Amino acid sequence: MTTHHQRSARTPIAWWECEPRRLHRDQEEITTRFPDLAWQQDGAGTWEGRLPRWPFHRPEPAHLTDWTGHEGLLLRMEYHQAYPMVAPRIIPLAPRPEPLEWTQHRWHVSGDASLCLLREDAVWTGRESAVDLLLKAAGWRIEYALMKHHVIDEMTANGIVSDDRLDHFLARPPSPDESGHHAARPTGPGESAC
Repeated sequence: MTTHHQRSARTPIAWWECEPRRLHRDQEEITTRFPDLAWQQDGAGTWEGRLPRWPFHRPEPAHLTDWTGHEGLLLRMEYHQAYPMVAPRIIPLAPRPEPLEWTQHRWHVSGDASLCLLREDAVWTGRESAVDLLLKAAGWRIEYALMKHHVIDEMTANGIVSDDRLDHFLARPPSPDESGHHAARPTGPGESAC
């Protein structure tokens, strides 16, 4: 029996050994777009670090930092050994959703505290870029701030990566009366993505 056969019988094969080109692609795309994320090759692998507060192509709204603070979402993105067929999980670390929010679809947070970023599992085919999920996570952080300020009652279906429907809220400072709800509502209700 060869060494390879002995290893196969005892040691699980990591996804990146089967998909080295995908690992190279992810490392190149993620480090180019999000240089503050660090790769850890423990288990199935993770990326951890902070996203930019506004990594989108359109200009940052004037008062975004009044709503969110100056820093973007701190997160951990966890791969599964079935990657790329199974999408990675993104766990928000700061801000971290409260446990009460984990199972409420309107917050787009799953019961394991990971973000619910796909409307249905079939949306992820294995060919998509992990960068797209990270962009959605950056948008989730902003919608989370709007939820916490009671400006919206639920997060939008497609997120704000390419949808400027919520930008007008961020173009002005939050209401000085933080004890009450804002009267303004986003145009068109968004359906839950979870």
